[in-house]
Amino acid sequence: MDLIPELTWRGMYHDAMPGTAEHLATNAPITGYIGFDPTAASLHIGNLATIMLLVHLQRAGHRPVALVGGATGMIGDPSGKSAERNLLDEDTLRLNQAGIRAQLEKFLDFTQGPTGALVVNNYDWFKEIGFLGFLREVGKHLTVNYMMAKDSVKRRISGNEDSGADGLSYTEFSYQLLQGYDFVHLNKTLNCTLQMGASDQWGNITTGTELIRRLSNAEGREAKAYALTGQLITKADGTKYGKSETGTVWLDPALTSPYQFYQFFYNAADADAPRLVRVFTLLSEAEIVALETEHAQAPHLRVLQKALARDVTTRVHSTEATEAAISASEVLFGRGDLAALQSLDEATLLDVFAGVSHLRVLRADLAGLTAASLLSEATMGKIFPSKGEAKKMMKDGGVSINREKVTGAEAPVDTMPLLAGKFLVVQKGKKNYFLVEVV
Repeated sequence: MDLIPELTWRGMYHDAMPGTAEHLATNAPITGYIGFDPTAASLHIGNLATIMLLVHLQRAGHRPVALVGGATGMIGDPSGKSAERNLLDEDTLRLNQAGIRAQLEKFLDFTQGPTGALVVNNYDWFKEIGFLGFLREVGKHLTVNYMMAKDSVKRRISGNEDSGADGLSYTEFSYQLLQGYDFVHLNKTLNCTLQMGASDQWGNITTGTELIRRLSNAEGREAKAYALTGQLITKADGTKYGKSETGTVWLDPALTSPYQFYQFFYNAADADAPRLVRVFTLLSEAEIVALETEHAQAPHLRVLQKALARDVTTRVHSTEATEAAISASEVLFGRGDLAALQSLDEATLLDVFAGVSHLRVLRADLAGLTAASLLSEATMGKIFPSKGEAKKMMKDGGVSINREKVTGAEAPVDTMPLLAGKFLVVQKGKKNYFLVEVV
């Protein structure tokens, strides 16, 4: 597989330095890297497109390196930012690195060999470098004029109060020099000749190639260094892709549950799905075209979104987690029975019914409580204002508890199975749901 043509048909390719394609075409595996910000213990959807760049690099027969910026993470990249971020201590950054590596292992092959993936932390080499030594050996090779010309720097320096920018500290200004030295170090120690990243990282990446060129010239040696960037993933309306209504979509199931993760992709707009399935899955072009044809014939079946959500959720989480998420989705859309409800754990059940009214009744009050009383008096009239209205809709077959029709107003509630030991799902009509918790 040729990397650049593969990225191009998937809509992932943005730009590359001259000579990059020829360098990738060499028979010997080359080593390429991408840097990841360790300010959290988990990566998120915004990182997934750059992870896929490493995946395709490895699939093309090359060696991927993920650099966790333990040192640069203490400073902060000004690219795309209007304010300086909080700095983290070393222990926190180490924990974050471990979390990131565990997630990368789901995408990359870390086995020994010429194409086996590596994770490195730039703190491991920067902690040995003194300030004066860095200025003498590295800093003198890049001019302030060169560094000031970068868009990320110019935007912050020229920003005013109206734009939300608050200037640029020397700490952040030095970021591109430190990231550039990462490439120098990997070039020397791992013969790494390629740095990749999103298109907004072009300035930082080319600083690395320039620094390698100048340092190697000063040392009288020849060194190769190339750059390749991928497209930023945006929605059809041009807005940045990667957040849901509730915020960032994380790869860690403790931060974003597999059900929420699956729903995020399942709910992708028809206009976005064709691009997302190319970027985030490894389906072939023929498979994707076939899915698009099937989707076009019946868009309401969401064939493309289902394939996208299933593929990504399985790779980020597991087959079991994906199947559970799909079952939970069926429950939400009224196609699951009591057994499906009982298969959901408490966390997933709360995810599924996060947007419905959450009511509570006392466990001590269950004895002798009838269905009609539960749906009216015991829930403070939130489901039905009176027993009479509850009885009328039950008689017409419009009320279900735990997916089972309730036709008898005097049906005892204490004989009904509690989901996860404490919940009842009440459905009123076709679309009105209530989650009753027994406390």
